[in-house]
Amino acid sequence: MDLAIFWFVLIAVLWTGYLVLEGFDFGVGMLLSVLPRGDAAHGGAENRDKERRVLINSIGPVWDGNEVWLITAGGATFAAFPEWYATLFSGFYVPLLLILLALIVRGVAFEYRGKISDDVWRRRCDVAIQAGSWIPAFLWGVAFANLVRGVQLDAAHQYVGGFWALLNPFALLGGLVTTVLFLLHGAIFIALKTSGDIRERAGRLASALSVVAVVVAGGWAVWAQLAYSVPWTWAAVAVAAAALVGVVVTTRRLREGRAFALSAVALIAAVVLIFGSMYPDVMPGLDGGESLTIAEASSTPYTLGVMTVVAVILTPLVLVYQAWTYWVFRRRLSVRDIPAPAGLTWQRIKDSAF
Repeated sequence: MDLAIFWFVLIAVLWTGYLVLEGFDFGVGMLLSVLPRGDAAHGGAENRDKERRVLINSIGPVWDGNEVWLITAGGATFAAFPEWYATLFSGFYVPLLLILLALIVRGVAFEYRGKISDDVWRRRCDVAIQAGSWIPAFLWGVAFANLVRGVQLDAAHQYVGGFWALLNPFALLGGLVTTVLFLLHGAIFIALKTSGDIRERAGRLASALSVVAVVVAGGWAVWAQLAYSVPWTWAAVAVAAAALVGVVVTTRRLREGRAFALSAVALIAAVVLIFGSMYPDVMPGLDGGESLTIAEASSTPYTLGVMTVVAVILTPLVLVYQAWTYWVFRRRLSVRDIPAPAGLTWQRIKDSAF
């Protein structure tokens, strides 16, 4: 296989890892105020906070490791396809900047939420976690849908469409698709990782979301296939449809493990559809206009050769380490595992500072 095509496929694999793994922790973040209950029948505000901590703790050991896939995908794109990187990041500058800021705010909120024992502080951190989950979940779909649809490039492969051209109906529906799929993926993950009432609520929500996902994702996939894709990617659409129907069945039978695996298969099929629709371009031109092809965007054969050797050596080590992390933190969580808050108070911080 030509090394440029090999790296195009490898970057698709890296995005698959990112969307499958970060997808569920985006979903958990988006559900942070949806699943926890704090009425009299569920133990009041204290129980609500404990259930939110259960959700956060369910992804606490893995969320930053999941983001390594994004960093690796971005780095691989920069090294293997510098012209693609330049065109993509300059053309999609605003949405990618919003995603970056959202991920930073989200990460800070994860790290500092438990440092201070103050209800207002925790509520603000919760808002940051949710905003930092909703914004990337939607904008990633907008970005990928535009790559499937095609963008306006000039003869020098510079994006000339402007920001508002990215918010077309097809791309907005793509954003809705990733949001719904990540919500579904996250709800299933919560049901898989928790026990007690919150597990049952997550299971019921996943069951309802699975039907929504079939309708929304199915509509977008058929639109993409009919308008912008190639015949062989109908296979990816069929696999995604079968997987989502399987999620509908398995969530109703409370088979969380199988539902999570099928949800992951649907996301993998979506990446195949996206990258298969783009090939042999990395940025297709809108309505048959100027395109940036894999050959035009790739680095030299020597650079790709060195990168391939490094990737073959290091990638298995990264995969083994991440699998070990998931194995270590495989136990289910419940509110009984959550201790009383032990963070600092604002007064103690002021006394220490002055």
